Amino acid sequence: MINDFIIFTDAASDLPTELIETHGVSVLPMYFEIDGKSYRHYPDGRELGYSRFYQMLRSGIMAKTSQVNNLEYLHYFEPVLKSGLDILYISLSSGLSGTYQSSAIAAKKLMERYPERKIYCVDSRCASVGQGMLVYHAALKKYEGLDIDELKDWVVQNRDHLCHWFTVNDLNYLKRGGRLSTSAAIVGTMLSVKPILHVDKDGHLILRGKVRGRRKSLVELADHMEKFCVSPEKQTIFIGHGDCIDDAGILASMVEQRFALKNIAVSYIGPIIGAHTGPDVMTLCFFGSEK
Repeated sequence: MINDFIIFTDAASDLPTELIETHGVSVLPMYFEIDGKSYRHYPDGRELGYSRFYQMLRSGIMAKTSQVNNLEYLHYFEPVLKSGLDILYISLSSGLSGTYQSSAIAAKKLMERYPERKIYCVDSRCASVGQGMLVYHAALKKYEGLDIDELKDWVVQNRDHLCHWFTVNDLNYLKRGGRLSTSAAIVGTMLSVKPILHVDKDGHLILRGKVRGRRKSLVELADHMEKFCVSPEKQTIFIGHGDCIDDAGILASMVEQRFALKNIAVSYIGPIIGAHTGPDVMTLCFFGSEK
């Protein structure tokens, strides 16, 4: 039956609120800290809005994040199991966070308490709107009639075909995260170098190239979609942005000119990912021949 299980994900998925509400996905909030205060990030930005968060980053205030611990999972999962429903949880990549491991610990405890129920924790090996895109398509498959076991298998089979291509505007965030040396960040900033990154099959963020200038970096994202995308006319692709909606519109126009798309979903990249990428991050996500 279509209503005998709930799809969960976490707030790192950056799913737009309207898609969450329309498709019945439950989203666990995640914690971040900025300017000495701790917040929970929900998809609607109720505790600290997206624009305000990026304004604070642009002013030089740093942010940091923390993973969801197993007690949080127990808090959100147990009432669902008590009500007689099963759970399919699609997590932020284990290559970027310990969140998946925490969910697996909690699931093991809950299965001992509720042996008649099913709890599947699946590592998306995705992040941000790439994770959100995987969850969105999983929700569509649920409404097509897939049961929880079939849907878990579908997610595992398709996660390695969900392509994420990123660019960032400020190299200092990659430097702070250990993905770029201080000298490379300084020289790159002086030369207006923009990195091109993607998430690999193990869910790690990998530097794949560098270009000069912001617009060229957006063209590179579209170029990679043209190289790897499969059946774009059947897809809703996802574009995520770090408080740069005009650039998101430019990228959307670029891909619309090249492809006959089913739809484009554009959304903010929230604080959980944005704390590590900085303002003006841009990502383009789609299903492709390879990740």
